[in-house]
Amino acid sequence: MAGSGAPGPLPGPSGPGSALEEEEEDEDPSLDCDGDLEVNPYDGLPFSSRYYELLRQRRELPVWTTKYSFMEHLEGNSGIVLVSGPPGTGKSTQIPQWCAEYALSMQFTHGLVACTQPHSLAALSLSLRVADEMDLNLGHEVGYCVPHEDCCTADTILRFCSDEMLLREMTSDPLLRQYGVVVLDEAQERTVPTDALLGLLKDVLHQRPALRLVVVTSPALEPRLRAFCGDPPVVRVPGHSSPPQLLYRELSAHGHVAAACQAVLDIHRRQEPGHVLIFLASEQEISECCAAIQTEAVALSPALGPLLVLPLHPGVGRAAQRLYETPEESRERRVIVTHWLGDSSFSLGTVRFVIDSGLELRSVYNPRIRAESQVLRPISRSQAESRMQRAAGSPPGTCLRLYSEAFEQRLPPSPAPHVSETSLSRLVLLLKRLDIADMGQCDFLDRPAPESLMQALEDLDYLAALDDDGNLSEVGIIMSEFPLDPQLAKALIASCEFDCVEEMVSLAAMLTASPCFVPLSTHLEEAVALRRRALLHPNGDHFTLINIFNAFQQHAGDEGWCRKHGVCAEALRLAGTVRAELLEVMRRIELPVSPPAFGSDANALNIQRALISGYFLKVARDIDGSGNYVMLTHKHVAHLAPACGYLLRPPPRRLPPWVLYHEFTISQDNCLRVVSEIQPQMLVELAPQYYLSNLPPSEGRDLLMELREKVVAAEDAPAEPESLAEAAGREDEQGDVCVLQ
Repeated sequence: MAGSGAPGPLPGPSGPGSALEEEEEDEDPSLDCDGDLEVNPYDGLPFSSRYYELLRQRRELPVWTTKYSFMEHLEGNSGIVLVSGPPGTGKSTQIPQWCAEYALSMQFTHGLVACTQPHSLAALSLSLRVADEMDLNLGHEVGYCVPHEDCCTADTILRFCSDEMLLREMTSDPLLRQYGVVVLDEAQERTVPTDALLGLLKDVLHQRPALRLVVVTSPALEPRLRAFCGDPPVVRVPGHSSPPQLLYRELSAHGHVAAACQAVLDIHRRQEPGHVLIFLASEQEISECCAAIQTEAVALSPALGPLLVLPLHPGVGRAAQRLYETPEESRERRVIVTHWLGDSSFSLGTVRFVIDSGLELRSVYNPRIRAESQVLRPISRSQAESRMQRAAGSPPGTCLRLYSEAFEQRLPPSPAPHVSETSLSRLVLLLKRLDIADMGQCDFLDRPAPESLMQALEDLDYLAALDDDGNLSEVGIIMSEFPLDPQLAKALIASCEFDCVEEMVSLAAMLTASPCFVPLSTHLEEAVALRRRALLHPNGDHFTLINIFNAFQQHAGDEGWCRKHGVCAEALRLAGTVRAELLEVMRRIELPVSPPAFGSDANALNIQRALISGYFLKVARDIDGSGNYVMLTHKHVAHLAPACGYLLRPPPRRLPPWVLYHEFTISQDNCLRVVSEIQPQMLVELAPQYYLSNLPPSEGRDLLMELREKVVAAEDAPAEPESLAEAAGREDEQGDVCVLQ
């Protein structure tokens, strides 16, 4: 969301509406509302006074000078228009509105306008701002669609969505026929869905010449995108005329959080005007920094004015809109503490100080071991430039880099594309659904590594998602219907066979929503831990998650109950939304939904069977009885996470010898998260034979192969002859049983 003016408060219920601006005019039409009232062409209502107030602000944005050029290119025959410019210049708010004007001028004969964002939070925030600027109602003419939340109607003509949602939409409508203009915003973020959409939409343009594709990016990626898109017309948005002052401060490796806090307090004590934007490496550092500043601010003189600290990361949800609320006091200083999410999104025109740590914590997937690594690494030069531009403007601000100029010279020129650092199983499943049998048929700005593609195909083959020709099997087609990772989708499908759908759909929702446990404050830790322990299930963490969700539902979503047990009500509400979506998908494709039976021994075994059917790739064995777990698919050693239910039980604790886990991340502690005990016999029965044979040599593999031989021998053993009397008796017992052929 590259720069907007600072979004104002949400419009009132009578207000939001969208408006056509006249083309770049020399004379400024009377914006004073005297005489006849102008009518909003989108809803037929007169413009409000706020519309004209915001229109004045919009015309001051750097992007406004390019409107005539942009509209000219959009109306041309090139099909693709590339828009390049620094953050904070208004691209993300104005370009979609101009596209809506173009679609209106065509009477929407070619379709509506879709604008994608790499981050759901940015799509939501942009839709709020743009609806306000267009004087339209959010959820009517302007809407948004992000995972688990669709705020669009039949009246929506401008739709903001996450890039993931538009990519999923292509599985049911490969040519996106309901859209006349598609805007891919923040292409420099290089997310997997945006990169895939770039390649796919290039092909769609050959079949739909009337479609317009607008690609919005930072200047650093412009040359590569021009070459990739076949040298389309480029609209270059000027930056702010006054660059910020640049300062460097070299620090120790782990001193950047304390240094950022100290810099904020120094700025506040000097009473220099303007808000502060801090870039740190991770959500944990954001939390630490916010807590430290708030603690220190208590001791500051009230004469300096209030200091409002606002975290900004995906976990804050709708609270991100607090950035744009009108300050209660004119002297209030806002300190926004963020990480990579703020590189391009959430522009604030009043930021005058940027503090950049120069570091980011990213998850990098390793296909050889099927695990992610938490990597703390330097940002790229293009990210550093983008962060510095946040302090540009009039008057120019200051960017403090918590690293040396020599460190800056060693930064990589651009960030790594996510397609090179992410598991591709989900993407390959989607592309297979689009009848792209060979990944070579899909054009990528950067080709995925062959090793990553082979691992993704191998995993899908193990999960029975592919047929002998490498196309999607019936199971694979059903898996692609679910907005889930392939392993979880397969486990959910298997639950239909094992009559535990109600429990598995709750578990899938809990695993998809954000973690439900909240950090405990010191003075409440013991009491809450005792109450939380009552929710633990003896069969493992997966069962505990089902327990928690059921208890939350039984208490009617009571937030007081959540606080007492140290669980997050928002995460549990989201799980309820996800659960309803998954059940709707199952009903639509006519999968059977078994009645609830949680708590019975038979149901527990069935849940384990369903889990193993999807997660047999994620099994580990305790090699010495002391909690040193070795992965079956590779030889990394891991331990149970401190929050694991097996470690929270009162002594004597018994660590399970074989476990199935949901997540393993290579980091300082190498922990397995969400762990449940399984029996190796089940693994032998349910995992594909060729998967077991392909496991690397280990004691665990040898044990499984021995079990497999016993199972095969038992299956091959001739059945003992049955007496006629026994056979007759058995027939009498089963006479009324309905046999499914």
